[in-house]
Amino acid sequence: MTVEQRTYPDVFSLQGRSALVTGAGAGIGEAVARALAAAGAAVLVTDLQEEAARAVAESIVAGGGTAAHAALDVRNAEQAATAARQAAELNGGTLNILVNNAGAIAPAMFPKMTAEQFEFVIGVHLVGSFTVSHAAQEFLPDDGTGRILNVTSAAGLTGTIGQVNYGSAKAGIIGLTKSLAKELARRQITVNALAPLAATAMTETVRTNEKLSAKQLARIAMGRWATPEEIAPSFVFFASDAASYITGQVLPVDGGTVV
Repeated sequence: MTVEQRTYPDVFSLQGRSALVTGAGAGIGEAVARALAAAGAAVLVTDLQEEAARAVAESIVAGGGTAAHAALDVRNAEQAATAARQAAELNGGTLNILVNNAGAIAPAMFPKMTAEQFEFVIGVHLVGSFTVSHAAQEFLPDDGTGRILNVTSAAGLTGTIGQVNYGSAKAGIIGLTKSLAKELARRQITVNALAPLAATAMTETVRTNEKLSAKQLARIAMGRWATPEEIAPSFVFFASDAASYITGQVLPVDGGTVV
C-alpha cells in the first residue's frame, strides 16, 4: 500500500460522544460547546443563567447539532449530579467529556478584599470544578474516551495583581488537574487544563480601560485579544482521540502571554 492509499481515522471527530460544559451560556464556554457539537458530540449546555444556556442549546440544534440545556450552579452538588446524569443520557448513560469552565470574578486589592470575595471566587472556580468532576466520575467511561478539561488562567501560573482570590483559585485548579490525572489514569481517563485569554465579558473591564488594556496587550506576545472561537478548537483537540496519551498538562492558549 502506498502512502497515498493509506487511510487514517478522523482523530478529531467526537461522533458518538457526549459532553457537559459548564458556564456555557456565553464567552469561551459557549464557543467550546458549539465547537464540541460541530465535531459531533452531543452537548449539555449548562449555565447559572438557564435562559442563556437554553439559547445556546437551541442554536446548536438549529444548526444541525445535538444539544440540551440545564441550569447549573457548579457549587451545588445536587444540581451537579443531575446535570451529569442528564449529559450521560444524551449518550446511553455515558458522559465522555466534561469541561469545567464556569467562572466568576470579584476583584479587589488585597488590603480591601473581604473573606466573602475570596471564598466566592474559590467556590465557583475551584470547588465548582471539584463538585462537577465528582458528580461526573461515575458516568465517565474506562475505554480511553473519558476526558476532564479544566479551565485555569495565566493568573494561576504567574499570579495577578488585584485578584488574589482568582489567582489562588486558578492555581488550585492546576493542582486539582494534576492530582486527578494521576488518580484517573488507571481508568484511562485523561485530565488536562487550558489557560485561555480572550475577549469576553470577564475581560471587558480591562479591555475597555485604556491604561489597563495597554498594559495587558504589552504582555501578549501576539499583541491582540483572541476571540472565544479561536480558543475553542484547543478544547476539541484535548477532547478527541488526538490527545489520548496526554494527561496532567496545562496548555496556555493566550497568544504568548505565558512563555
